[in-house]
Parts: sequence; structure tokens; C-alpha cells
Amino acid sequence: MALRLPNSKLPNVGTTIFTEMSMLAQQENAVNLSQGFPDYLPDENLLEYLGDFAKKGYNQYAPLFGIIELREAISAKFNSQYQVDYHPASEINITAGGTQAIFTVISAFVEKDDEVIIFEPAYDCYEPAIILNGGVVKNVKMHYPDYEIRWEEVKNLIGEKTKMIILNNPNNPTGKILKQNDIDELIKLVKNTNIIILGDEVYESITFDGKKHLTLARYPELKERTFVVGSFGKLLHITGWKIGYLAAPEELMKEFRKAHQFNVFCVNTPAQYAIAKYLENMKDFSEISTFFEEKRNYFRSALSATSFQLLDCEGTYFLSAHFGSISDKQDKDFCHWLTKEYKVATIPFSAFYQDQTDEKVIRFCFAKKQETLDKAIENLLKIN
Repeated sequence: MALRLPNSKLPNVGTTIFTEMSMLAQQENAVNLSQGFPDYLPDENLLEYLGDFAKKGYNQYAPLFGIIELREAISAKFNSQYQVDYHPASEINITAGGTQAIFTVISAFVEKDDEVIIFEPAYDCYEPAIILNGGVVKNVKMHYPDYEIRWEEVKNLIGEKTKMIILNNPNNPTGKILKQNDIDELIKLVKNTNIIILGDEVYESITFDGKKHLTLARYPELKERTFVVGSFGKLLHITGWKIGYLAAPEELMKEFRKAHQFNVFCVNTPAQYAIAKYLENMKDFSEISTFFEEKRNYFRSALSATSFQLLDCEGTYFLSAHFGSISDKQDKDFCHWLTKEYKVATIPFSAFYQDQTDEKVIRFCFAKKQETLDKAIENLLKIN
């Protein structure tokens, strides 16, 4: 008798839009501005360190929590950037990228029928992780063109079953950052509750125009209940290394580590040593923002000559645009058309909404070398 497969736990989930558009870009020989990864090499020193540590024999299992040298470097980073203290032994953990950190936090805390509030457009890993753990997703929509959080709506969703709130700051895909008013509202909402906050801050070091990243860790009322997720993939242009980190108060971290040890247990050993050594000489993280701000300005200036209506980009390495004056197609169809006809692959915003809300907005990734951006610009300028 043929195997009868059980009901899918994720019946509405297929291949991610990022994989779909990258595959289409490859098929069409198009410039890939869809998936968020750099197409240039990281610092040669970092690559040299990786090879050195591998050759020296640092190739076996790393400690469960991550090597202490890297955790100490992360602790120092929090202190120098934000004047916040996390103990490297008990409050910092190395993860296999930011997504693993997020998935494991959700797995460690969300139980059947627990409610988790997320803000849409949202990074696509939040909802499936919540559902797989029996939780219930509560969506708060941020809308075109400002994509601001309506905090009164958030307040109305909070109840006895609210277990967690997930905030992505700076936000992918909108490029918006939290303001002090947002922080103040969040503090008021979680006061005298047991709500856990998951702060997805993987783009923390990429903010523009002198605007500062407001990490949730800087606010004592939030820090006591918050996991802060970071990513060396975003910080050092090494997304394929899959090295992230997590910071949280000791009692929260204890619960995370219970799940983490059965999820991945440990993370790439020579890469951890290489990053730790590299961070010894990296004192000013503002250079990352400057690097990407120049790319944003260049790309935005060029696209200003097109019919795209460009959205404000306060952080991340994504620039978004409204295409309503170009086409009345649905956003996913427009992305396919753009890839096939003008050889530039992008991501539709509808992919970041549970109900596929279509506001005719697409996302470009500008974390690309100059010649890649120039080729994309050349093609986009041909659109009438």
C-alpha cells in the first residue's frame, strides 16, 4: 500500500519568493536585486583569518554557547555602541544565522494557542515558526506609503493569550526604523505583563542620514523581557557563513539554550574564530552605514529618473518603490514581467503579508557591486 502522507503542518507554504525570484533571475540572465545578499567579497583579512584557523585545526565542534572570544567581542560591541551590558558567559549565544535564532526563540517559548503579534510587511520566517509551534499569529498591518505602526491597533490585540511580540528594526522590507515614540508606546503596552519581545535587529548597523538605531536593549523596561537578534552576515557581508548571535537576560537565555542544543547544538568553528579576531580591529561600526548609504544614494539618484515612486529608506540595504504609474499588474506579476522583459529581478511586497496584500510596491536590494547596480540601472531606465 502506498504511503499516505499526514496532513501538512504548513499547507499554505511553498517555495519562498526569494528562491523563486532568484531562480527566475538565473533562468532569464537577469540582474538579481531580489535576494538580500552582497555579490562582492568581504574583507580579505577576514577571509585570511578563516583559512588560518581552519589550517590550525579549529575544525571540530564549538561550545554550545559559542566560543568565548566571540561572545566577549559581542559583549564589547553592545557596550561601545549602546552602553548596554550583556554578560558574555550567560547572556550571549552564537547562532547559525539570525533566522535560526528567531526560530529557536519561538520554539522555546510559544505553546499551543499562544498568540504572537507580528508587524506586516514581515520577514517570512516569523509566521511559519509560530504555526509550527502551535501558536496563533496576530498581524498588525503597516500600510503604504509611510508604513508606520498604529499602536492603538496593537493595544487592541493584546490579551491574556499574548505570549510574544516580534519587532524587526530596521525593517525588512520597508527600510523604516523605530522612533522614540514607538519605543515609548511599546514600553507602555508591555508594562505589568509577561509578554516576551523578540527584537530582530539584524540590520542594526545599517541606518542612514544620521538617524540612530534604537536597540530595545537600551531600555531597562524592555531589556528584561527581550531577545535581541544580530547577524554577522549583514554586518560583514558574509551571509553564506550563517553566523548570528542572540543577547538576552540570563533567565530567558537559559530557556533558549535548552532548545538551541537540540536544534543546531553549535555553529561553524573556524568562522567564529575568524570573526572574533576580525572584530579586535573593528572599533567603529558606523563605517558600515556609510558604505551602504553611498550605495543607497547612488541607486536612488539613478532611479529618480524613472517612473517609480521611491519610498523613504532609513535603514537596511533595501530600497522600495511604488510602480502604479508604470503598470496595473499585481505586484508579483509585475516582478515576473520586470525580470523577463527588463532583466532585473525584485521582490513583491505582497510576499510579506499573510493575506498577500498588494499595494503595488516592490523591493530592490542595493547591496551589490557597482557594475551590478549600473547594469540594473541601465535596464530600468528603459522602462517607459
